[in-house]
Amino acid sequence: MKSAVLFIATMVLAGSLAHAQTPTAADAIVGIWETGSGKARVKIDKVADKYFGRIVWLREPNNEEGKPKVDKNNPDEKLRTMPLLGYRMLKDFVYTEEKTWENGTIYDPENGSTYSCEIKMTDENTLDVRGFIGVSLFGRTDVWKRIQLKKKA
Repeated sequence: MKSAVLFIATMVLAGSLAHAQTPTAADAIVGIWETGSGKARVKIDKVADKYFGRIVWLREPNNEEGKPKVDKNNPDEKLRTMPLLGYRMLKDFVYTEEKTWENGTIYDPENGSTYSCEIKMTDENTLDVRGFIGVSLFGRTDVWKRIQLKKKA
């Protein structure tokens, strides 16, 4: 009897350790994604139990003067000198149901606006990123594609 209890406890512990090391469905969003326009790439990471995305590549990283592009359209005047490269544009997403992340926001540096946002994964390499005001019905969806990094031989 004692050995049966020990065996069951060992199996439960082993199962929980295996589960802890296995990426969850929620983590499928982690990676580098190219926006629909192809102007930027965004790296999505998990921080604690939420997901955030920052700009890691710009097709045109510099302005006309050859200096790094900044957040010139930000409504907060103090932030208008902040570089776009590295800017955290996706914030506070939580995995709510199968292949859906909600309750976050997306910032559009082209117009300086922040929108409520929902992200749906249509396949392992495609995201539908929907920014909206109020309800999801009144918004716009952009299709992002996963960037496959080349592995060094």
